Amino acid sequence: MKRGHAEGFPPVFDGESRILILGSFPSVKSREISFYYGNPQNRFWTTVCGIFGCEVPRDVEGKKKFLLGHRIALWDVVASCDIEGSSDASIQNIVLSDLPRVLHAAPIGTILCNGSKAYSLLTEHFPQYAPMAVRLPSTSPANPRFSVQPWQNSLSEKNS
Repeated sequence: MKRGHAEGFPPVFDGESRILILGSFPSVKSREISFYYGNPQNRFWTTVCGIFGCEVPRDVEGKKKFLLGHRIALWDVVASCDIEGSSDASIQNIVLSDLPRVLHAAPIGTILCNGSKAYSLLTEHFPQYAPMAVRLPSTSPANPRFSVQPWQNSLSEKNS
């Protein structure tokens, strides 16, 4: 697959958001539909919606409404980069997202990192937020050791 420059998406948040879920950078499938976790094989939506006992919304507006209704903000650490396909390992020439913008606009108390790459990027480039960060197993279909339990524990205790 050819390496190319790609742009991420704006954050989903409002003034009531309490948890920020951070990915690393959108996959090819997500970039095709212009919204987060667009690969139907990715476990993100089934995991997060399932924890709250909700059906996965069918469209982007429904997904945004679900997130905001549960006081969840969603974004990626990387705003744009050169990337080969969907490979986190291939990310180069990164432009970071303006995380302080969201963290100053909403009462975020916890940052849940969807996978090791999101966590390492956050702690490397935004060390001031490391104490708020929890590294969770990636929901990517490329992660064979995914477990819903850490997600369940983090979302249940942090959002109550």
